Amino acid sequence: MGRSLAAISTSACLLLALNACTADNSTNTESAAATSAKHQTLRIAAAANLSDVLPNIIDSYQTDSNMSNQGNLDIEVTYASSGKLYAQIKAGAPYDIFLSANQEFPAKLSDDKRNKSVQPFTYTRGQLALYSVTKPLNDFTPASLLDAFTSASFTDDSKISIANPELAPYGASAKSYLQSQKIYDKLNAQKSLIQAENIGQVFQYAHTGSVDYGFVAQSQLVAIKAKPEQFITVPKASYPAILQDGIVINNTVPAAAFTDYLHSDAGQQHFAQAGYLPIQ
Repeated sequence: MGRSLAAISTSACLLLALNACTADNSTNTESAAATSAKHQTLRIAAAANLSDVLPNIIDSYQTDSNMSNQGNLDIEVTYASSGKLYAQIKAGAPYDIFLSANQEFPAKLSDDKRNKSVQPFTYTRGQLALYSVTKPLNDFTPASLLDAFTSASFTDDSKISIANPELAPYGASAKSYLQSQKIYDKLNAQKSLIQAENIGQVFQYAHTGSVDYGFVAQSQLVAIKAKPEQFITVPKASYPAILQDGIVINNTVPAAAFTDYLHSDAGQQHFAQAGYLPIQ
């Protein structure tokens, strides 16, 4: 009898210990899951022209009262030309959202995706501007600018920078504008055009005086509070509309919530203040 009681006692202790361990493991698992749910990362691939406005939008988004139910969200942004980002995504880069500077690249991704329910969306419309810190532009009009680019005084030493038209939508718009003025081929033939990788690099070339002129995004000039004599806004009717589309790559709750914010009045107000045109 004594042996049976001892065995029962030992078994009961083991059972209690096992239950305690199971409870501890369950608690730890739930705690880890809760921690994981609170800390999330949203990875955004963004066109280079957004480097001035997107940080402000992200700051506002993360401090918005509606964010309280999403816990801590880390947002990581990679800026580059739209074409370069498109190539990275095609190669498997782990982005959740792609914000392009045109409509072409998101449309291509949409065609490639098996889930056709995720469609591109237009989030803003860009403006093209000509920027110079070496040549005053306050008295120039598009017509007089054309005269300047074709004048005898515009020597082989004068340089104009545009972004790579094959990769950067703003570069494609700049090329289209120069072609509409029938001077692109001439400038290209006399090696007056300096091609940059993206719109950010064009801005750096013009801002440092490495080139005489740079076709940049109006938003970049708004960001630095450029002086009136340093730029002219290219008439929007003289080049194809720079409609900027995005697409959700990884359809998560944070990705959907952030894209909704881009379309909200608060998000659109940021774009307007930064020099973008309203979307229809």
